[in-house]
Amino acid sequence: PSPRTAAGLVALAVVLLIPACRKQGPAASGTAGASTPDVILVTIDTLRADAVGFEGNARGTTPNLDRLAGEGRVFSFTHAHAVMTLPSHASILTGLTPPQHGIRDNAGFRLDARHPTMATRLKERGYTTAAFVSAFPLDSRYGLSRGFDVYREMYRSGEGTHDLRVPEASGETAVAAAMEWWKTQAAGPRFLWLHLYDPHAPYESPEPFASRYAQEPYLGGVAQADAALAPLLDAARGAARKPFLIVTADHGEALGDHGEITHGLFAYEATLRVPLLLWCPGLVPPGRDTGGASHVDLLPTVLAAVGAPAPAGLLGVSLLPGGPKQRGATYFEALSASLNRGWAPLTGILAGRRKYIDLPIPEVYDIAADPEEKANTAAGVGDDLRRMRRILLEMPSAPPDASRSEPGAEEVEKLRSLGYISSGVAPKASYGPEDDPKNLVAVDTELHRVVELYEKNQAGEAIALARRLVTSHPKMLLAHFQLASLLSSRGDVRAALQVYENAARQGLESEALDRRRALLLSEIGRPAEAARLLARWERSDNIETLNALGIARSDAGQPESALPVFERAMALDPGSVLTLQNRGMALLRLNRAAEARQSLEKALEVNPRVPRAWNALGVARMQTGDPAGAIAAWEKCVELNPKQYDALYNIALVAFRAGDMAKAKPAMERFLSTAPKDRYAKDLAEVREALAELKRRQAA
Repeated sequence: PSPRTAAGLVALAVVLLIPACRKQGPAASGTAGASTPDVILVTIDTLRADAVGFEGNARGTTPNLDRLAGEGRVFSFTHAHAVMTLPSHASILTGLTPPQHGIRDNAGFRLDARHPTMATRLKERGYTTAAFVSAFPLDSRYGLSRGFDVYREMYRSGEGTHDLRVPEASGETAVAAAMEWWKTQAAGPRFLWLHLYDPHAPYESPEPFASRYAQEPYLGGVAQADAALAPLLDAARGAARKPFLIVTADHGEALGDHGEITHGLFAYEATLRVPLLLWCPGLVPPGRDTGGASHVDLLPTVLAAVGAPAPAGLLGVSLLPGGPKQRGATYFEALSASLNRGWAPLTGILAGRRKYIDLPIPEVYDIAADPEEKANTAAGVGDDLRRMRRILLEMPSAPPDASRSEPGAEEVEKLRSLGYISSGVAPKASYGPEDDPKNLVAVDTELHRVVELYEKNQAGEAIALARRLVTSHPKMLLAHFQLASLLSSRGDVRAALQVYENAARQGLESEALDRRRALLLSEIGRPAEAARLLARWERSDNIETLNALGIARSDAGQPESALPVFERAMALDPGSVLTLQNRGMALLRLNRAAEARQSLEKALEVNPRVPRAWNALGVARMQTGDPAGAIAAWEKCVELNPKQYDALYNIALVAFRAGDMAKAKPAMERFLSTAPKDRYAKDLAEVREALAELKRRQAA
């Protein structure tokens, strides 16, 4: 038998030479002056402001950042504009609030190309640009990669629709890759964005952090991120000429505050307030600023640091000396529960130390007198409430679902595995107290409990709880999605399909539901039905829907009709690893191996951590007369994911036929001991026979 792809397509301390940091006037557009500083932006996911030492934490969590903070400037009252990773980073990079840039949640949105970013603006000024991101919510499909010469997704991808365990890159891995890039770009000027994910739930840190913070595992992730940054911070500090360095977080973490487990539901200070420090000797005076700052201030600050004029229309201001001291109110939102569950949308403003949260049950807090937000004074401050509500209404706004497309199947599964939960819900005409998330926090806890049980390998308990949620909240599509995903993850695909079909019968039909049903139909050998189900979405602008349709057609024996679908998806997102991979597999089915090889190699240039693309590339290389290259590709596939049994099978038999017994024998033995017997019965018999032949040859 010829080598094969997987059974179907997937919807899915170095010393740095750093230019000196010094103040200068604006340079001409498209040029960087001789003294233009390098820029380093570090964002640490889910980092509470009170988790770092330089904001008062005495648990020794951040010694490296504390040292930098002692030499730089700390902004101790800094806030995000959203409490989810993607919209928050979009604000950091564009200088716009979520209503302005249009990204309101971690799925179903893509940054419009009309919005310049920190990367596009610095690239126009001659900067070489690179980003190293450690978590799926910042995947290139969401549009933040524009302007970056290198956009490296450090996490493994392409694992399939129902894999709820998505490995995420450690900070140590991301820092090492970023510094390697930095060394190769010594001519400068350089812009580096480094994103670390270590503090995010589930709170699992390696030693010594796991033991040191056994009672506070979240802080273990904070300490892990700080330790990972040490080589980069030491190199910057030790360089003769210093970069302009920013360290902040996308949002915080609730840790039980107001009943919230992680983040995304509310916008209290635990999740909205973030640490911020700037460092650049000679440009940034040491000290502490308590006047207030926000994420939209970061782009104007970077532009001021490199001598670029501030563009018109930005709400933020430069935080460097000489910048405006008067700042307007800060807008914020938490829309995930509204978009995904149909609950009331949460928006609000900070005006000085006064905070207004606009919900069916409104909230007003005096942060200076009540930092834990325990006393809601909305009922007793009528004039204040009206004033702040008026300020909110005057802020730039847009409907929260204005630019959203249905989240894709791969998006939903990966985000759920990270503790995010997503499924599109149409907005209601009006909301009452029964829709206020304060009154629904118990449901939120149960939804997170399902994920927690799964993470603890308690799938039976997770499924039982998910079934109860479907029964108690039959119109909450998310509950159906959770149950079906759990059933799929343990191999009960037909039961998962039944859950989706029950949801459709209850009138919960949507593009996302059709797509997920179609993927399962393809998986159980009914791709023609899947293709018919998705036919009405052929003109969708969601690349995941288009990929699902292409998969169905290809699996139904019509790869030639799948190719135009993949081409449309590529027109929408030319850098989509998912589309490039699936297109390559369809081309293999058409015996167009050379074209398939090009498509798969391009996918792996974008993200080299995609196991299935490596497996398919091995097949393409084999078919183009490169067996050694094929084996190397399959070895990379298995290295990334030992459960890629097709690649292991390919190594075993191709190496055996090539006479490379040193590679064939261990691959055979691994395949025989690990491949599922129900799925690979015929292949196991074939490999067992080949291994016996190999042993006979060796004995002879």
